[in-house]
Amino acid sequence: MDEVSDYSHAVDIIKAAVEQSRYRALHAGNAEMLSLYYGIGKYVSENTRNGAWGTDAIKQISVRLQKELPGMRGFSESNIKNMRQFYEEWAPYVNRQPVAGDLDWKEFLSIGFSHHMEIIAKVKDVDARIFYIHECANRAWDKYTLRDYIKSGLHQGADSLPNNFNTALTDTKFAIKATQAFKDNYLLDFINIENLGESDEDIDERVIENQIVNNIKDFILRFGTDFIFIGNQHRIEIAGEEMFIDLLFFNREINSLVAVELKTGKFKATYLGQLNTYLSILDDTVRKPHENPSVGIILCKDMNRSFVDYVIRDYDKPLGVATYKTSKEMSDDLLKALPPVTELKKLLDDTKDDDLQ
Repeated sequence: MDEVSDYSHAVDIIKAAVEQSRYRALHAGNAEMLSLYYGIGKYVSENTRNGAWGTDAIKQISVRLQKELPGMRGFSESNIKNMRQFYEEWAPYVNRQPVAGDLDWKEFLSIGFSHHMEIIAKVKDVDARIFYIHECANRAWDKYTLRDYIKSGLHQGADSLPNNFNTALTDTKFAIKATQAFKDNYLLDFINIENLGESDEDIDERVIENQIVNNIKDFILRFGTDFIFIGNQHRIEIAGEEMFIDLLFFNREINSLVAVELKTGKFKATYLGQLNTYLSILDDTVRKPHENPSVGIILCKDMNRSFVDYVIRDYDKPLGVATYKTSKEMSDDLLKALPPVTELKKLLDDTKDDDLQ
């Protein structure tokens, strides 16, 4: 069979697959389309990588398909090459679970081909690809939002505190900045519970709060350099009811009020409802017109991250949950490894001086 005949045969095979897929696609939707593209990619890969077809085979096949399938988009030369790449990148994992172990095939089949190609083109690590597939499937990102998050390196910050910023904040860039502004764990080495003469059971939030307020400069150095302390037990009022926020900050980088609620025990779902209410009142009565929505952080001793991820997703205000350790809980090696707060302050001051030069 000569080369031209080979291409005609290839066109017939792909055309038949497309036509057979049309009816099923009406019922199976995106999964059927991905299956079709994967199959075409496999067929093209097997014939182009072994030299069975000439160098211009994909171009010729594309031209023929577009003539014989009028109105059917997606069969440009570049897109057929994308199908081939889609197959080649995922073929090693189709018949077995990836080493990462948590690729959900339902999620995989729920996002569009353009999303897959965006991830393949810009993300090389399989764990990172699985991360973005999961986020796309659960956050309903469009291609451009996905692109922004990949560019920001969101995957590198995947170990940041559990939060709902992606869904609660409509501005993608703001959501990225908010995610990057907080960590999942803070080492508050200036807090020494043993020196307070109280047992763990008797320590309440106010004790920790007072230690933080008394060492507020040290706390901000640990928490982040763009925070401005507004006050503790900050009073807010709505409909004749008054409430008090444990710690209220303003973050210059994200241009937002940040309400921090301190909890000495393990995270509880009820904490989020309380903080969500605080943020609503802050936004309605305190926030300036030029400021971004207020952000809330629960700072607690312990949490079940999977549980936090589950309960936090239904709230409409931007919320996050972080944990902290005090000096009592840190090993001697860790305490020695931590730079003294005085050195952190000097480093910060030196950095500011360099910026001014």
